[in-house]
Amino acid sequence: MKRLILMRHAKSDWSTGGADHQRPLNSRGRASAKALGDWLRTQELVPDQALCSSATRTRETLDLLELDVETRHEDRLYHAGPVALQKFLSESTGGTVLMVGHNPGIAAFAAELMAEPPRHPRFADYPTGATLVAEFEIDDWSELEAATGTATGFVIPRELLEESGA
Repeated sequence: MKRLILMRHAKSDWSTGGADHQRPLNSRGRASAKALGDWLRTQELVPDQALCSSATRTRETLDLLELDVETRHEDRLYHAGPVALQKFLSESTGGTVLMVGHNPGIAAFAAELMAEPPRHPRFADYPTGATLVAEFEIDDWSELEAATGTATGFVIPRELLEESGA
């Protein structure tokens, strides 16, 4: 069995006016990323490998999760679509892999992989920080096929921050 955690980067700061690739997180995004890291640890979902877009906001999201995990930052994941995401994942060796990426690709990839989508009103639009946990009955990521995943969790940062009173 393999487990995939698909996370869209946390809320970014549009006020910086810089290039899209260099856009950092805003204060809400930083709080969201920390809350997501706490949630992953509480749920015992710490990955053994992370695949992360090279964009500043995805790197910062991953850093703020505070996970001790083997990480690959890849330009190929910057605004990647489902085909590119699957190809990159197929090269992975981890049993539990975290991918941190961007919409619309990460949302489309999540929807494509699920046999049934999670019953959450925000799954379809996959807001910033949205995180899907899915399991697959495969031995190697190269065996991954569409519509074979079982969603075991889906969360958005707003819910986590409301629960914690932050």
